[in-house]
Amino acid sequence: MLYPQRNGFRQYFELNDFWEFHTDPKDVGRVQNWAQGLSESQPIAVPASWNDQFEDTRDFLGPAWYQVGFDLPTEWAGKTILVRFGSVNYLAEVWLNGERLGQHEGGHLPFEFDISEAIRKENNRLVVRVDGTLRPDQVPPGNVPPNPQDNFNRPYPPANFDFFPYCGIQRPVLLYSLPLQYISGLLVLTDIEGETGTVDAQISVSREGQAREARFTLVGHGARITQSVQLKEDKASIQFQVPQAALWEPGSPNLYTLTVELTDRTGVTDRHVSKIGIRTIAVQGERLLLNGRPIFLKGFGRHEDFPVHGRGFDPAVLIKDYSLLEWVGANSFRTTHYPYSEQMMDLADRLGYLVIDETPAVGLFFAEEGLEHRLSVCRQYVTELIDRDRNHPCVIAWSLANEPHSNRPAAGPFLRELYDLAKLLDPTRPVTLVSHLGVNDVTFEFLDLLCLNRYNGWYTEMGQLQEGLRILETDIDAVHTRHPKPILLTEFGADTIAGMHAQPPEMFSEEYQAEFISAYLDLLSRKEFVVGAHVWNLCDFRTGQSFHRMGGINMKGVFTRDRRPKLAAHVLRKRWNNNKRKK
Repeated sequence: MLYPQRNGFRQYFELNDFWEFHTDPKDVGRVQNWAQGLSESQPIAVPASWNDQFEDTRDFLGPAWYQVGFDLPTEWAGKTILVRFGSVNYLAEVWLNGERLGQHEGGHLPFEFDISEAIRKENNRLVVRVDGTLRPDQVPPGNVPPNPQDNFNRPYPPANFDFFPYCGIQRPVLLYSLPLQYISGLLVLTDIEGETGTVDAQISVSREGQAREARFTLVGHGARITQSVQLKEDKASIQFQVPQAALWEPGSPNLYTLTVELTDRTGVTDRHVSKIGIRTIAVQGERLLLNGRPIFLKGFGRHEDFPVHGRGFDPAVLIKDYSLLEWVGANSFRTTHYPYSEQMMDLADRLGYLVIDETPAVGLFFAEEGLEHRLSVCRQYVTELIDRDRNHPCVIAWSLANEPHSNRPAAGPFLRELYDLAKLLDPTRPVTLVSHLGVNDVTFEFLDLLCLNRYNGWYTEMGQLQEGLRILETDIDAVHTRHPKPILLTEFGADTIAGMHAQPPEMFSEEYQAEFISAYLDLLSRKEFVVGAHVWNLCDFRTGQSFHRMGGINMKGVFTRDRRPKLAAHVLRKRWNNNKRKK
């Protein structure tokens, strides 16, 4: 699924605006045929979560209905027309002019519908039913039957994960046009042979048509190479050899422009343009290699979270977060705990950040009831994520899940199936998942890269940082002894109230967080098999209400929710600024 573009053959416009909105707490919308149009509504901003836009929707998780009207541009007549949703959380059902287009399960990944037959020239009405109700058979799950020994710590809303379950149409909605015969898919693979870069590109075409030839042009860094090939069974592929290739890496995010055109005897009939980076990524023994050289990941976990719009797409916040990463000296991040927006990934390519790309499978548990459905949804996520992001040079690994209960009997076959699927779809990148367990995690036997979350000195050994460090070192050494693979510490940190100070340092003070993070980094720097450290979290973020989340906020950010630095941010900047990134 290629992102829409604007050129002589492709056009799009955004349906981002004020839509009509109506909650449906009694779930009567289908029976009363709201798909034909809402008789009662109020305005709502799209894209944005609905939770903080109204007084009465903060903890409301659905169902609810959206509606927007639009006219068809006259120049689009006779073209293929689609509507594309960047992210709707969680269940989406869509109608155009009363005709049901289909549905999609799961947030944070795009889906689209061909509306060429259903669209009218004027007065089109698009209706979307969204249901974010937490259920144990969904991914991520919620309302999981409680463990009687742990019910004391159950948050509200009752999610099985530690961030707020925002609902709604949360990324851009696009209406776009294509030629009747168009480039429908693109796969780019790169390699390095000495100083020569290799670029393999393959396209697929939507249908039979007049165009039977594809022209590929690669431009950048002194190179301009063009090749034309015949379409075979609606596919075409080429290989470019790029002498003295400018490689993509942090600090030097060199990108080439790849233009693919369909041509017939009259000329060009479709064009798609993309940015690509020539680079390799590999696990070799206990090292992670970028372009054949060891790389150490310095960075964070992060949430798409900001006041009022919740998880809604906000270009200004996106740019601000990249400026914070630049300021502090980071070179990487993990898309915790779901795929980030496509715009975030495009900027990672452009700015040179390494990304561990994670599916929305957080909070997985393996009770028999609902297990097959959760597996089906996870297979869908892996497929959709790799299809969306496989051409990004910034993506260096796929993460199948965050903190699944992967020491349970059903976990091994479940997660191994996802691993095999990811390797089938993309054999060029390492595949991992993020574990909160130790040496007995069954997935460590087959994962390429081991990712661990640890909070010794916070959730355990509370306030006893040195004791926590001793246990942490014993723990990661034991994991490495049993599984001699590269290890990345993907989460570590401490909740911190901005402006709270203590000497000697104590929990929740800025001094304790700064000392905690520094001590962890000192320990990890002594371990040659540790290939990276991601602090949890870049910024404070919203989560469910509970007795240990004051104001419903997880305060482990080194920046506040409104992006002001705590002491730990300054400590990290001083530590990491010896490798100042190039702009």
